[in-house]
Amino acid sequence: MGTRTAGRWIGGAFGIVVGLAAVLQVPFAAAADEPAWRHATALTGEPKYPPGFAHFDYVNPDAPKGGTVRLGTYGSFDNTNVYNALKGDPAPGVSLVYEDLMSPSLDELDISAAYGHLADALRFPDDYSWVEYRLDADARWQDGEPVTAEDVVWSLSALKEINPQVGYYFSHVVDAKAVDARTVRFTFDAPGNRELPHIVGQLTVLPKHWWEGTDAAGRKRDIRSTTLEAPMGSGPYKVRSIDPGRKVVMERDPNYWGAKKPFAIGQDNFDVLEFDSYLDTTVLLEAFKADKIDFRAENSAKAWATAYEFPAKADGRVVLETYPRKASGVMQAFVPNLRRAKFADQRVRRALNLAFDFETINRTVFFGQYKRVASYFENTELAARGLPSPDELAILEPLRGEIPESVFTTAYANPVGGSTEKARDNLREAVRLFGEAGWTFKGNKLVNAKGEPFTIEYLTDNPGDERIMTPYAQALQRIGIKVDVRTVDSAQYTNRVRSFDFDMIMNVWGESLSPGNEQRRFWGSAAARTEGSENYAGIADPAIDKLIERVIFTKDRADLVTATRALDRVLLAHDFVIPCWTLDYDRYAYWNRFDRPAKLPEYSFGFPTVWWWSAEKAKATGGGGNG
Repeated sequence: MGTRTAGRWIGGAFGIVVGLAAVLQVPFAAAADEPAWRHATALTGEPKYPPGFAHFDYVNPDAPKGGTVRLGTYGSFDNTNVYNALKGDPAPGVSLVYEDLMSPSLDELDISAAYGHLADALRFPDDYSWVEYRLDADARWQDGEPVTAEDVVWSLSALKEINPQVGYYFSHVVDAKAVDARTVRFTFDAPGNRELPHIVGQLTVLPKHWWEGTDAAGRKRDIRSTTLEAPMGSGPYKVRSIDPGRKVVMERDPNYWGAKKPFAIGQDNFDVLEFDSYLDTTVLLEAFKADKIDFRAENSAKAWATAYEFPAKADGRVVLETYPRKASGVMQAFVPNLRRAKFADQRVRRALNLAFDFETINRTVFFGQYKRVASYFENTELAARGLPSPDELAILEPLRGEIPESVFTTAYANPVGGSTEKARDNLREAVRLFGEAGWTFKGNKLVNAKGEPFTIEYLTDNPGDERIMTPYAQALQRIGIKVDVRTVDSAQYTNRVRSFDFDMIMNVWGESLSPGNEQRRFWGSAAARTEGSENYAGIADPAIDKLIERVIFTKDRADLVTATRALDRVLLAHDFVIPCWTLDYDRYAYWNRFDRPAKLPEYSFGFPTVWWWSAEKAKATGGGGNG
């Protein structure tokens, strides 16, 4: 689950979302005939921590405060209104000024348990037709004003307007009303969706009075517009300075209202967080090696294998670690834009998969570190394998005739390369499929009946993609397809992807262990028609819409697993994307000037959330940003 505690450090505004049943723990007292107030929610089982718990088990409650962490980000930015997904390139780190209604735990299955944060309790009826959240009486904005129910109501409306992802995620919320100054009731469009009371707790709350006010120059603010003004929120950090396009500095708020609350004890221990933006990934890596950056999550197999043999690593001043990835699954893929006619035929998309020799690229480019993605829920129990089970068939049979027949007869498998012979056979089959789809050779080009050549513009903002695309492009060229690798700056890339103005991109969809409403914005027909959604492929299929709803309205964990596998099978059978590669662990490199709890949370590496500055280690390593 892409929660703010887990995901906010990388600037993600909404991140990976979750679904399924909200099973609630011991209730607070409630009047007769009314639902009980509860302190926590959980998607599987019951919340681990009881009412009145002191702090999460994975923190050091006595962790010292202090020190600076320097983080590097790739790309530029021109907007501190970070939740406006329709305009601008968001500034890193700024989301730390904001908070959600509930706060997750990082040591429970799927990090799906959530506890009181801006809200200290919630309640809902047995039919899940509405939910009420009660705000903590102590919750304050950084200007000292109380957080109110009106802020919550306004935030939902504003975020749905400026962020299609939020709009889809909360699409079943048809009404939000302030019951009193501290209580908000959210009403849903229909009863029975057991996920909805939980996901409303993931709402980020913005200060209505600040956004409807004026800036230092007397200009009225507008949540619909971009800005470079330092925003104000309720969170543990506030903005110290902004260097547009280059750097954001956040500082811990000494007056933070929640500092002594259970969700905050032992967390947010650094005084200063610096986010430096780099326009080149090689320069970003070299900045880390030159001790200009303290910590990086490494996503390059080549860099992990070859780039860290330098003195600081050899003498222990730099530490390399891997950490198991348990909290989520993934689909990483080349994504052809189905809105363009040349990609509309399933045989064409399968042919593009046949031309991708993953095994050779893994050996020659990735140093053998990866495995091929073979599911939209890779690395989880939700992934479909083999032929459908009887329970899956009970879901799929009513859709026979609406879904590919191969779902019932053939287990999905990616083509296998790795040798000259296998690659040749795969390309021969690709040419056959292109022929069936109406594409023929004219000279050395693959053309359609109108004589138009088959070309692909691969759009990216990462120059490092070129070494991956080069062997793929060469294979496609051998069957008459010209590939143009177009590398643009991050702002142009964001704008073009947002408006679906591309032939092909690479994308990563993170999947929680409890998928739900977010599946609509990933694969739903309505999302395919909405700019700014995450349905980048343009999938618009009535049967898939039905399967998404089946996932959302599952009754228990076993039913969820079955329904998700059924959805996975149908998505795979359409060959919507060309699956890429993944790991079941994450790679981290950091300068050894920090301490951390003896046992990290099971579902997160926890940096910098639960780590802290070590003056002793910093002295031995070099001061870094504090030196």
